[in-house]
Amino acid sequence: MGFSDLLDEVGGFGRFQLIHVTLLAIPGLLMASQNLLNNFTAGVPAHHCRIPNITAALNESTATLLRAFIPLDSSSLTLSKCSRYTDAQWHLITDTSAYTNATGLQTEGCAEGWTYDKAEFISSIVSEWDLVCTLRPLKQMSQTIYMGGVLAGSIIFGGLSDRFGRKALLVWSYFQLAVLGTFTALSPSYVVYCILRFLTGMSVSGVILNTVSLKVEWIPTKTRTLVGTISSFFFTFGQMILAGVAYSLKDWRKIHVAVCLPFFIFFFYSWWFSESSRWLVLNGRSEEALKNLHRVAKINGKPEMTEKITLEVLESHMQKEIQSSKSVYTVFDLFKTPTMRKISMCLVCVWFSTSFAYYGLAMDLQKFGVNIYLMQIIFGVVDFPAKLVALLMLSFLGRRVTQGTCLLMSASVIFANIFVPKDMQITRTALAVIGKGFTSSSFTCVYLFTGELYPTVIRQTGLGFVSTMARIGSMAAPAVLILDEIMPALPSIVYGGSAVLAGFIAFFLPETLDVPLPDTIEDVEEKREKKSLSLKEQAWNESLTLQDIKQGGETCERCGGESRQFLRRPITTAF
Repeated sequence: MGFSDLLDEVGGFGRFQLIHVTLLAIPGLLMASQNLLNNFTAGVPAHHCRIPNITAALNESTATLLRAFIPLDSSSLTLSKCSRYTDAQWHLITDTSAYTNATGLQTEGCAEGWTYDKAEFISSIVSEWDLVCTLRPLKQMSQTIYMGGVLAGSIIFGGLSDRFGRKALLVWSYFQLAVLGTFTALSPSYVVYCILRFLTGMSVSGVILNTVSLKVEWIPTKTRTLVGTISSFFFTFGQMILAGVAYSLKDWRKIHVAVCLPFFIFFFYSWWFSESSRWLVLNGRSEEALKNLHRVAKINGKPEMTEKITLEVLESHMQKEIQSSKSVYTVFDLFKTPTMRKISMCLVCVWFSTSFAYYGLAMDLQKFGVNIYLMQIIFGVVDFPAKLVALLMLSFLGRRVTQGTCLLMSASVIFANIFVPKDMQITRTALAVIGKGFTSSSFTCVYLFTGELYPTVIRQTGLGFVSTMARIGSMAAPAVLILDEIMPALPSIVYGGSAVLAGFIAFFLPETLDVPLPDTIEDVEEKREKKSLSLKEQAWNESLTLQDIKQGGETCERCGGESRQFLRRPITTAF
């Protein structure tokens, strides 16, 4: 008997759970906007050096006029983005061949700044603060700093929510994201922008971690798979919403306001949520837990259960967990016992590799050479079939097989792209989209899988720790792209190799399909001991069977010609 039995008695997955999960999932529509925002707010418009005195005329001039001022880039044969002629070369306007083969002409940097094409982006932080040419690394740095905030939030909010509760930290995270995310639109400088993005990233972790825990701790065992997968579709819709918002506004300040302001609404309605009764009981607040259970029973149309479920009933169902909760748990407890250590080490690899491959594919959409807004929609649409397949696999094959298979499939697609010529851009893009679909499915599985593997007393700490590894992966992903200067295929080899390793490691994790949530570390270790004892008993029975067969054979040898007939008889008859 445990808390899951009480959930079934108060209605299972009833009206309360439906409302609860829906309200928790709606903010997921804008979580994709936070993580992938840099594709649009830091988009790089077409640009060239600003020409003094005649800039206004150049805005309406043809490319022919620019020949007198801007040289060709030798590698791409397009206008140079970072240099201009020291003196105007008027003769190049009419002499096309001379312009194409122009060499030896003196050039200089863009001392007067840059002129940006506003067709794709009206304004971005790149055009706002001239993050091009020598300052180009600062574009990726802004995303790395944001992911650093998400990393810090995973560490800080994970431990705090185990101490102060899931609801309290979730409410605060909504408020922090709404305020700081909106204020980011008012950033007067790049430094201020990065600071606010870092703090916003922290709140994003708080929202994600506490949303996952509040969902799984109020949902019956049988519906966890369905709810977890359907909730992930909100993130998928969010990717397409981001494309629509970014396309309609095309101004980085307005985009920030559009995707952060709604969190004020989420902050106000989040007070309706019920704190996890599991957590309340384990933290000595059983009376509050009982009130929450009674509230759930009434909303689910089971008012008679308010009299049947008393404080004594609740505590008797969780007696073992209450005894265990008297201990204080830290990150080190994730590695103290054998099974917890195995789970944590495997999840570290799975989380890192999933995030590493995902953000290696999903960030910097401009590299695909396709309209960036269309590319974002395509990347969102592919998640629907991928996650439906993941749902079927999670329901029938289990978490372990699904997790490992998704990672291995994403790796195979990444490797396949290495052998596709660069001029086959459509094929390369299609493979990247398929690979992104598998990594999205892997993310769907790992959030659900992790919440089911870690016990209640340390679930948030565990989620915070392993998601920290995911943030490290997302921070490392852009840096790996630099390796293409050594060998073009090297980034893909690194991304794919990481996914292969994690895919095989995932098969070492325990299966959690239709298994009640563990509440204590002892629960996790007992499952291992039971499995070990079961295997020992099986081995012992097999050894006894073999021994008896051997003895029976020896007896039959003494019986002469009856030995073959004896061995043909069923073993049960022989005994």
